[in-house]
Amino acid sequence: MLAVLAPGQGSQKPGFLTPWLDLPGVEPRLRWWSALAGIDLVHLGTTADADEIKDTAKTQPLLVAAALLAAEQLPLHDVALVAGHSVGELGAAALAGVLSPEAAVTLAGVRGREMAAACAVEPTGMVAILGGDPDEVLAAIEAAGLHPANRNGAGQIVAAGSLAGLEKLSDNAPAGAKIIKLSVAGAFHTPYMAPAEQALVALAPGITVHQPSRLVLSNLDGSAVTGGNELVQRLVRQVTAPVRWDLCMDTLADLGVTAVIELPPAGTLAGLVKRTIKGIEIVKVNTPDDLKAARDLIARHGVAPTHEPIPHFQVAVSTAAGNFQPAEGLTEGSDVKNGQVIGHIETRQGPIDVTTHAAGTLIEWLASPADPVAPGQPLARLHPTGGTA
Repeated sequence: MLAVLAPGQGSQKPGFLTPWLDLPGVEPRLRWWSALAGIDLVHLGTTADADEIKDTAKTQPLLVAAALLAAEQLPLHDVALVAGHSVGELGAAALAGVLSPEAAVTLAGVRGREMAAACAVEPTGMVAILGGDPDEVLAAIEAAGLHPANRNGAGQIVAAGSLAGLEKLSDNAPAGAKIIKLSVAGAFHTPYMAPAEQALVALAPGITVHQPSRLVLSNLDGSAVTGGNELVQRLVRQVTAPVRWDLCMDTLADLGVTAVIELPPAGTLAGLVKRTIKGIEIVKVNTPDDLKAARDLIARHGVAPTHEPIPHFQVAVSTAAGNFQPAEGLTEGSDVKNGQVIGHIETRQGPIDVTTHAAGTLIEWLASPADPVAPGQPLARLHPTGGTA
């Protein structure tokens, strides 16, 4: 069995999306998601410096977008399990079909902004504790008035809370433990993030949710979630709850996972899994050059989901206001390639191409020739095959 993993905050690197923009359709896709998230994801993923992409409000939608862009280049039909770390759970929810990619990126934008705002209420921070006896580490965190925000396994626990508490912990480090200050805006995954959680609680009822087409592991307790509404509730709760990645890795082992693919920016989760689950095969996808190895891993370790997959569709949408014109000769039932131009929007500034984001079949036109359309309006429904041809 193979699992696909989506990383969380802290894994980003300057320019990590640059090679992906050479693939057909990727840059328009990223620009559309930029409009949804309210930030320039193309700039953030290519030319922004390290300080700019540390901004929580920008990092979170950037990471979700990066994972989904790469996943769209892979044949995921034989992937039975997905998981994400912290904000990576939104990407995992989209890979499982619970959220649309657009909803996942939009929600990541809201989550990032609200968590950044919560960080500004009171000075807080986080430290990583490497090594030491886990029980002694947890006791020291509690004694300092802090919270165990992340329990990542492989001898790594992250503490979060007040700056005074962090200083107290550093002055009284547990035996055999090394404490490293993290460059973050505040105490994520603790009660300090309650305002952000409440903002998401208010949004959750309006989110279109589907049943998952594959298992999704929850950071709350490592359990495999099979209900869409339950997963969304867990995603909201996770903002103030500890990330139990250690339990997620236990579940990977218990389910007999033999291989994992970490989506970009890859490395952190792959390292934790490698140190925890012996003999597991791992592919880190950081550039399009890594896709061949990832496809090979899926071919050798992929197992179709045990429950009946729910048919899913992708919708091509307008990225501008204007009048829609479908591509000449393209009819319902036609096969389309990844990145293929299926029409264009006539605007005052000139025509803007409408492209696909995966190979598949054009199922239905949702707009007629010369129809006036608005940004985000659905234009065509496609059934993706997961390929890149």
